[in-house]
Amino acid sequence: MATIAVIKTGGKQYKVKKGQNIKIEKLSAKNGAKVKFDTLLTASSDGKEVNIGKPSLGEKVEGKVVEQGRDKKVMVVKYKNKTRYKRTLGHRQPFTKVEITGIAN
Repeated sequence: MATIAVIKTGGKQYKVKKGQNIKIEKLSAKNGAKVKFDTLLTASSDGKEVNIGKPSLGEKVEGKVVEQGRDKKVMVVKYKNKTRYKRTLGHRQPFTKVEITGIAN
């Protein structure tokens, strides 16, 4: 049973362990749905044995969707001097909060 794993989803890598909640890029899954992460890069059991994927170890990490939401608004301002040009935009990035339920080794 692996205790720590590194997964890749949404173009980012996350170090996870069982029972941890992580906030990742939006997944198309409903609340309470089970998800499997397809790219397990590294798995370690108690720090003694480390398995490294070449390029991955397969679908061995499972999670449960806890929440779908959007982050705080990030304001973007475009401005050009001496031309009366100013634009203000806002962006809220969607996310999915997932609880890691199992890591197989």
